[in-house]
Amino acid sequence: MTLQTKETATALLHQHVSDEYQQLHALMVATAMEGYAVQFNEDRLLWYLTGLLHDIDFQEHPDTHPAPSLQWFKDWGYPDALIHAVEAHAYGYHGFTTLPATNLAAALVATDELTGIFYAYRKMNPVRYGEMKPGSIRKKFKDPGFAAKIDRTTIQLGCDKLGVPLDDHIANLVRFLAPLP
Repeated sequence: MTLQTKETATALLHQHVSDEYQQLHALMVATAMEGYAVQFNEDRLLWYLTGLLHDIDFQEHPDTHPAPSLQWFKDWGYPDALIHAVEAHAYGYHGFTTLPATNLAAALVATDELTGIFYAYRKMNPVRYGEMKPGSIRKKFKDPGFAAKIDRTTIQLGCDKLGVPLDDHIANLVRFLAPLP
């Protein structure tokens, strides 16, 4: 299959996701994933689309996510690598037990929840993502009361599978997210 353009995929996302936060989350994860694709010399579009569409069914099917989207991706002819990554990002939820077996999946697992900490940090300290201090994000990561619903063990699992230490991962996301408003 030929992957969709970023614009076509964004339109598809907006057909299923109307919540502004979820749209921003998708963009944040996609941007970070594209940054990792560049760093690992991987397919930038595949990594971006994986990040952009990883939660496409969450708003409509929160109790079974990502099962519906996994079927959609198969029906739409998406690559197995994207399908595996989206399935692996649900590790430990709704009965999903697939561990990330590729760098694409590991990057998604490491990035997905961590962008939530970045977003929460920005809500209390309105600076651009690229101006955040990695040490400040790390401090919030260590505080279980901050953005308490964020699963820090999943982030660490992704970092371990990706082979990127958490501190480096945080610094990478500061750099990768810098273009976002």
